[in-house]
Amino acid sequence: MTIADERLTALKRDPRLASLKRSLEIYYGDSARNAAMEALYGRFVGHGDLAFDVGSHVGDRIGAFRRLGARVVAVEPQPDCGYVMRSLYGDDPGVTLVEAACGREPGRTLLHVNTANPTVTTASADFIAAAEGAGGWEGQVWDRQVEVEVTSLDDLARTFGRPQFVKIDVEGYEAEVLAGLSSALPALSFEFTTIQRDVALRCTDRLLDLGPYRFNAALGEMHVLQFDEWVGGQQIKTFIESLPHEANSGDIYALRS
Repeated sequence: MTIADERLTALKRDPRLASLKRSLEIYYGDSARNAAMEALYGRFVGHGDLAFDVGSHVGDRIGAFRRLGARVVAVEPQPDCGYVMRSLYGDDPGVTLVEAACGREPGRTLLHVNTANPTVTTASADFIAAAEGAGGWEGQVWDRQVEVEVTSLDDLARTFGRPQFVKIDVEGYEAEVLAGLSSALPALSFEFTTIQRDVALRCTDRLLDLGPYRFNAALGEMHVLQFDEWVGGQQIKTFIESLPHEANSGDIYALRS
């Protein structure tokens, strides 16, 4: 057993992290999933590039970026997730952890915590309202609030350098994150959900305001692009609007033309 395996095993057994055990089991140890992530992210980053992982959760994307040779700035406001990432990557000089939310501008905001399912913890009250009564979201309860620091993409770029790629997965707060970006980046992704298609549409429009982008999409955790050729903004918006509710979520990828 490697040191990384030992650390992961210890984290899964830690009673403090019981609510994250499912995430650790899903997101680590699946070689086929790792290979799919590397094939996808390898389109955007390589050795020596800088990637921002905004909404890192338990850090599986950090692992993918590092295996590709990229340096990573991981942004995550949840303390338990931060503890996991420090345990797994704290001795890696190529990884920097920023324990904050990411939004329109630096400051503070309320984080709505789902203690039973931290994966869907969010800074967006609208996300919680959209989930209420929606199919597939039954039983989700945001039962705690905590005030956290907020940074912005512009601030991160000023501090750490301009990234080659940014991954954004912040449960309905994606448009606020992109509002904190003032110039086009080479490539990025943002999560979408079918309970908040309007957020994805606003994100698409925001990127097109910043520069000439082409788009693609991956559904769920498949890490496979839906289109053989990158498409324009209207086509990706039509794709988002036409998805069945059961598709639930995925990621839109944007590549500067």
